[in-house]
Amino acid sequence: MEFNYWDLGRQERGTTVRVTLSGDAANVILLDSSNFSAFKSGRRHRYYGGQAQRSPVHLTVPSSGRWYLVVHHGGYRGRTRVGYEILPGALPPIRFSEPTLNSIAEAALEIDPTPADEREFDVFVSHASDDKDAIVRPLATALQDEGLDVWFDEFELRIGDSLRRRIDHGLARSRFGVVIISPAFLAKNWTQYELDGLVTREMHGGTQVILPIWHGISKDEIIKQSPTFADKLALRSSDATVTEMAAEIADVVRSHAD
Repeated sequence: MEFNYWDLGRQERGTTVRVTLSGDAANVILLDSSNFSAFKSGRRHRYYGGQAQRSPVHLTVPSSGRWYLVVHHGGYRGRTRVGYEILPGALPPIRFSEPTLNSIAEAALEIDPTPADEREFDVFVSHASDDKDAIVRPLATALQDEGLDVWFDEFELRIGDSLRRRIDHGLARSRFGVVIISPAFLAKNWTQYELDGLVTREMHGGTQVILPIWHGISKDEIIKQSPTFADKLALRSSDATVTEMAAEIADVVRSHAD
């Protein structure tokens, strides 16, 4: 299927994308990195948007991360000129008494919005805040660039959020946990809480969940804290770049999906 797409880069939750169309009706959708990868591969995916028969179309970014705008004709012939702009913040609520806004609302077909509480993630990044600048933030971004849907606190948490509830939600809805083990990680209680949650999932489900990365720590140091955990094959930040580690993690995630 032919389609046109635009990489919108990282967009914050609530940002509005205003799309103008000139020509035939077209499907106008937003996809995050992982779903864009699935869309290109012809696999099942989730999207925001639908068929637009009038212009302009306003789509609101549902969560912070890297997003793509895709316009296509669903396999049918059609020609549509497309323009878009990023508007700062969400638009006012739709007033369905206004005909022009009604027409946009009625034009959307097969919309598959995923509420924030039902989103699923490829990986949950468990880490100590001390390691954010050195490895965590670059790795989370590199994982997104690999097309993965990443739960990382800076991507997901907002002022007023319940920290425990949001983290529990992320742990429960992530297929894998990328655990960045460092001296700071082993010294903090909150990171142990996240690790316990991932270990429980792994033991209960009987499948691999934890993908460990050793950062600035030796096997002997890990053995002193958790002898059983030291037996897991891990990536080492001293042996690979962030890009290389992200690529290897993405390969594991995709191989399990296949």
